Formats: sequence, structure tokens, C-alpha cells
Amino acid sequence: MKKFLFIVCTVLSLKAFPQNTQSFFFGRTAGKLPFLEYGIGDDRLGGAKMTYLDTNILVKVIDSFKTDYKIELSKNHTAYIDKKSVVKEITGITREHLTSSWKVYGDSLFDYVTVSLDEKLPYRSVQQINPSRVVVEIFGVENNTNWITQLNSTKEIKNAWYEQQEDDVMKVIIDLKHKQHWGHSIFYEGNKLVIKIKRQPQKPELRYLTIAVDAGHGGDNMGATGVTTNIQEKNYTLLIAKQLQAALIKKKARVIMTREKDTSLSMVERNELIKNQNPNMLISIHLNSTSRDSVQGVSTYYRYIGFRPLSVSILNKMLQLKLKEFGNVGAFNFSLSGPTDYPNCLVEVAFLSNKEDEKKILSPAFHKAVAKKIVEGIEEFLKNL
Repeated sequence: MKKFLFIVCTVLSLKAFPQNTQSFFFGRTAGKLPFLEYGIGDDRLGGAKMTYLDTNILVKVIDSFKTDYKIELSKNHTAYIDKKSVVKEITGITREHLTSSWKVYGDSLFDYVTVSLDEKLPYRSVQQINPSRVVVEIFGVENNTNWITQLNSTKEIKNAWYEQQEDDVMKVIIDLKHKQHWGHSIFYEGNKLVIKIKRQPQKPELRYLTIAVDAGHGGDNMGATGVTTNIQEKNYTLLIAKQLQAALIKKKARVIMTREKDTSLSMVERNELIKNQNPNMLISIHLNSTSRDSVQGVSTYYRYIGFRPLSVSILNKMLQLKLKEFGNVGAFNFSLSGPTDYPNCLVEVAFLSNKEDEKKILSPAFHKAVAKKIVEGIEEFLKNL
């Protein structure tokens, strides 16, 4: 009996105090547009996204859940990332990471804040309004910045400073000169974190701007179908998008179309196509649908608070078409709303699942009217800058 008790106690002791076990590993972000999620929640648009990341960023994997890894951003912060977006790092070791000098400057097109680090570390950013700011948190780093060089070449950045809000989280605060956010992007050049700030256009009129227009769905992605006619969403988003293209060109705007025919494009391909063209804004056209055929109306969607004014202006103009209001929807987890690089608005024109709305959607005159109101909404947005 004593021998048995000794064995049991020994096993319990080993479980309580494991020796020489490693419950984590290091990896690097990989693939196109890797992103972090807040948790394991899911819906038809995927889990709630925290941020897109650059590639080759060091991450500490501490757990696994189905298709995701749980990563430790800092002592008090975690996130989830798709396993396909992580390549295991064989030589990763735990150590403290430090910041170094900063530089704040502008070139002929953009303003920049660069933060020197000793490793590519995860980050996330938020837009703030009243006052307008971009705030970036860098995880797993301690402050060792003793100077910030600021040059007069900036045109949009009013001020930039930091707070070491936790022992291993550094917050970068960037004050903007204009109330409207025009976009920002974050990436690494070597181990230098670059925060690129887009300036407000010198001449904020359509004839001087580049507008990206996305016709939702396409190819093997049909989208929703009509409640009485079985028409496909992909065909009618394209018809409306082409009318919008024509209306914008009439205003002398430069227009980028993600598709001009029935083409299959992934969200990653659409995002890359748009970002590479550096537009001033994006409008994405969709048609809504629900299982309740009584629901109808128009709605606009945005993800980031700094881009909300565009979606509100477009919704208000669309309501002049005597469509019912389904609302202005924020924090929307749509892939094309994810990039912070430019103001964007998703327009759900009307409901294919509602007979009254479907009848409107079938009309070419309605397509033209929708395009006209979206253009008026953009112009109203620009007028209120």
C-alpha cells in the first residue's frame, strides 16, 4: 500500500511541476495578407479581425484550435491566426526586444513614421476621431527610444509621440492635421516598422481623384438569387458597377474596376489589385438577401470609424430613391472593408429576397439612378471636408 501511494504522489508531482517541457514555439507570418483575429468566434464573414500583418513577423504560438493558432502578443494580450499563415521558426528564443530611434518625415506623396526595432514584431492600429489620430500598438517590445527626428517635410502629420502603456506594449500616437482619415498602411523595411500616412488630396474634387469600384461576386461566386426570378447577384452588381463607372468618368474621375466581366476573383486578389492602384477611395456594390422576404431597403457599411462619413453621405443620397432604410453598419467584417489604406464603403443597394426591391433591381433605369446617387454621396462627402 505504501509503495502504491508513493507512485501516485510521484505522478501527481510530475503533473503539477512538469520538467523540460516546451508549451510554445515561434513562427513567422507567411502568405498573402495574413491577419489576426480577436478570438475563435465565427460567422459567415469569418471571425472578428484585429489587423492585417506584414509577412515574416515573429509570433509566439502558445496553443492550437482547429484551423487557428493562438499566439501571445504580449504578457496580457493574445490573438488567433490561421495556421496556413504561420511557418515554424526552428531557432526562435525568448528574449526582450527593444525600440530604437524614430523618424517622422514626408516625401512627394506620403508622410511617414518609422520606428527602429531589433525584430519584426506584431502590431495593430486603430483610427480615432475628434481629434483625428492613428494609434499603433507594437507588441512584445520595451522602449529604448531616446530621440524622434521630425522633419518639416510632413504635410498630414501634426505630431507623433509614444506611450509605454505596458511593460511590453508600446503605443505610437500620430496626430493628423485634417479631420478626415484618408488611409494609412503599416509594413516593415528590414526591422524598421513603417507607418505610411496618406494625405488629404490637394484638390478634393472628383475630377482629380481615383475611385475604385468593385462589382461584388462574379464567376463561380454567384451571390444571392432573386426571390421570384432567380436572377443572380453577380450579374446585377456588375450592371450597377458599370453605370457607376460611367457616372464617375462623366465627372472626369479616374476609375479602377476590380472586374468588368463575369470573372472569378478571390478577396485577396481584389484587395491586392485595389491597393496596388493606390485609389483615393473604394465603393463596393452588392445586393442583399435574407430568409425573411418582408425585409427590404438600402444599407451602407464601413469597418473603421474614420471612414464612416463616406458611408453616411452615400446612404443619405440613396434614401432619396424612396428605398427603405436598412441602416448604416459599422465594424463590418467584410474583406474589402479590412484594409486601412483608403476610405471605403460597401453599398447593399436593395434586397433580392424582397419582391418590391427585386422589381427595382431588374430595372436599368434604377441602375442608373443608383449610380447617380452614389456619385452625389461622394460629392457630398468631399464638400464636407
